[in-house]
Amino acid sequence: MKVGFASAILPDLSFEAVIDQAAAIGYSCVEIMSWPVGKAERRYAGVTHCDVTDFTQADADKLLAYASGKGIELSALGYYPNILSGDAEESEVAVTHLKRVIAASKLLGLGKVNTFIGRDHTKSIDDNWPRFLEIWPAIIQFAEEQGIYVGIENCPMLFTNDEWPGGKNLAISPKIWERMFEAIPSANFGLNYDPSHMIWQQMDYLTPIEVFKEKLFHIHIKDVRMDWEAMKTNGILSTPLTYHSPVIPGRGEIDWSAFFNALRAVGYEGPVCLEVEDRDYEESLERRIDALKDGFKAIQAAL
Repeated sequence: MKVGFASAILPDLSFEAVIDQAAAIGYSCVEIMSWPVGKAERRYAGVTHCDVTDFTQADADKLLAYASGKGIELSALGYYPNILSGDAEESEVAVTHLKRVIAASKLLGLGKVNTFIGRDHTKSIDDNWPRFLEIWPAIIQFAEEQGIYVGIENCPMLFTNDEWPGGKNLAISPKIWERMFEAIPSANFGLNYDPSHMIWQQMDYLTPIEVFKEKLFHIHIKDVRMDWEAMKTNGILSTPLTYHSPVIPGRGEIDWSAFFNALRAVGYEGPVCLEVEDRDYEESLERRIDALKDGFKAIQAAL
């Protein structure tokens, strides 16, 4: 497995500086964020280390040459908007940009793009389904034409009041993944699997590795610390941040040795990328780099 990190944690650094940090710590790959250039609307969003607007083969060759010169691979391009937003304009912008990201991934020779399905958070899963069937088959067909595998992260995007009550991503559980992959039976449509989201939803995070082994395109490494006393008094219907916190590996509930052993058991040899959302490391750039260092050590210890 190739150990990397998601570049969203270093929004203040250039692509080259991100690659330099990866090499200095000992990582072998980086998931490169490719949002439209502009202001972020939420934490870890809006980060652009690869601007895919008017992206050319020359641009791709430049990025690849720099990364290769430092011994770093690009694991995927990452862009995580709300494709199925109830705001038609937001949805259209997201679809258009996602296709640009897919096209850029082809020029880079990466073969992978990571994203969200999206969701109108004011509607049920069933009421969102017609728009999923309207929008996503064409995206996956475009990805197939470009030779790109699209990995959907299983984050419910249900953390703040503006995402309540349904969250802004449909792909939250194995039952829904089955439904998605049955509706779009493409070999290019799979998962960017993050076990941390299974913990606070009180689901098994190991069994899906075997069940969906053919759909594991990319892995996010993030732990989660549960406050079970807060769960007792707030309940599962409260906003999840009242009873759980994302943390770097080793500071939460996940048995990482068991997780990596499960990946080995199904023959997974792809990227495992640290996704830092640990507030204890957010106060400065130096602390965020510390998170990458500490996370790397934790991953190496568990592998």
